[in-house]
This record gives sequence, structure tokens and C-alpha cells, in this order.
Amino acid sequence: MGKTTNGTRDWAQIYAIYGIEQKHTLIFLIINAIAFSVLSTVFFIYFNPICVFFQSFLFSNAAAARFSAGFFGAVTAISAVCLFFAAANFFYSAVPLRYEMAQRMVGSVGDWSSVKTALDLGCGRGILLNAVATQLKKTGSSGRVVGLDRSMSTTLSTLRTAHIEGVQEYVTCREGDVRRLPFSDNYFDVVVSAVFLHTVGKEYGQKTVEAAAERMRVLGEAVRVLKPGGVGVVWDLVHVPEYVRRLQELRMEEIRVSKRVTAFMVKSHMVSFKKPSQHFVGSGEVRLDWRC
Repeated sequence: MGKTTNGTRDWAQIYAIYGIEQKHTLIFLIINAIAFSVLSTVFFIYFNPICVFFQSFLFSNAAAARFSAGFFGAVTAISAVCLFFAAANFFYSAVPLRYEMAQRMVGSVGDWSSVKTALDLGCGRGILLNAVATQLKKTGSSGRVVGLDRSMSTTLSTLRTAHIEGVQEYVTCREGDVRRLPFSDNYFDVVVSAVFLHTVGKEYGQKTVEAAAERMRVLGEAVRVLKPGGVGVVWDLVHVPEYVRRLQELRMEEIRVSKRVTAFMVKSHMVSFKKPSQHFVGSGEVRLDWRC
């Protein structure tokens, strides 16, 4: 896939390469939006017969029947608009916004020419992974980026998108558990992750203590495998304040949080940080274990 005349991808090109995850959610939203649209249209076209029906079976007062019919018709119309908006935002977040944020995350790392190893946690379809690989290619680096995902089928699909993007020689994909990264300490120059951390521990419920502990464990693992002086960039939904607090506890440096970006109908932020060369936790004391 090529580029448009202004040097940027359009959403159709991005979708053609990467498709869209969680199609069932988008389909569910569209089907319900259409259903509510049809229902509101029925209320509008057959308003008087519906009023008669309401008066015959539900209300004895004609005014109350008309008010109720109008109220239900308005609610269905508003619901249809909201569902169409939600579907549009979901599609935008899953394809064009995710590509745009990948470029912003790549831009958060100052010097890619010195990067030899990078890691993408929860690489999914490979939008961020391939953006990192493309940046390595542009700088003429001999480095590689590793994409880690929980599913082998996903990693195989990701390798296909890397081939389409022409960066396959810079990409490696692995199946693994993000809670226990299969890499040694201080291994990567850069660690990135896009809209993934919030899914960790969801089997416990998003707002439970157990889920929060699982997310913090993954963040701790990301810090552990990051080299001293290395850079981490995380774009995620809802829980970014938790990540910032944990990064502060781990004494990370240069912690920066982006302005709010609405993604998948909720707030999201991008947070970047740098791992210090040494980690002081007390007077003259240096902690070498980065695990949570």
C-alpha cells in the first residue's frame, strides 16, 4: 500500500492492511443503531395509531397516551443517534486513531538510531509494531522490534502485515505471557504498548484490586526488561493515573502524560518515561530488582 499525496495514510489504506479487531462489537452497535432507527421511524410515521394503542391498553387519558408515545419515540431516536456515534467512534479508534497514536508514540522516543532492541507489549495486528519497525528502517538501524501477544494466530497475522509494510526483516513476533516476560533484565532499549494494559486482569473485573495488581505487574515487567536509560511509552485507556503513580514509585524519570484523547468512547492518555541508570530507594541504597 502506498501513501497519499500529502505523505500520510488515509483510513482506507490502513484498514486494508490491518482490518479491525473486535468486529463483533462494531456489528453489534450498528445492528442496534439500525434497529432503533427503524423503531423511531415507525413511531414518527404511525404516531396517531400508536397513540390510540397506548390509550386503549395503557392509558385512559389521551394526553398521557400522546405524551408517552412521543417520549418513547424521542428516546428511540436519541438512542439511534448515540449508537451510530458510538459505532463511528469505535471504528475511528480502532483504525485511523490507532495509526495516528502509533506515530505519536514513535515520535516520543528521541533517538532511534541508537535503538537495537524494542518491545511491543500486546502487539495485536501490528500497527504500533510496524510503526516502530518503519522508524528503525528510516534511521538505517540494524535493530529489531519484538511483538509479544497471547495468541499464536495473532502473531502469524502480524508477521503478514509486517511483510505488506516491507519491514519484515525488522520484526520478530512471539507468543507469551505479559505478566512474566520471557526476556532477561535490562534487555530492551525501548518498550511500547498501545491500548493493551487495561485488558490485563479483566477476568477479575476492571475495577477490582486483583485486576489493578495484574496491570501493575505487567508495568513492572516492562520496567524490568528495559535497559537503564531506556524509554517506555504506553498509550492506554482509563487506568493511566495508576500507571503514573506506579512509575513514580519505581523512581522512573521524565514521566510525561499527553492530553486526553477520546478512544473507544472513553478517555485515554499516552505516558512516556525513562528508566534511570540506578534506582535509589533510600539513603545510599540501590534496588536492582525491578519486579513489582
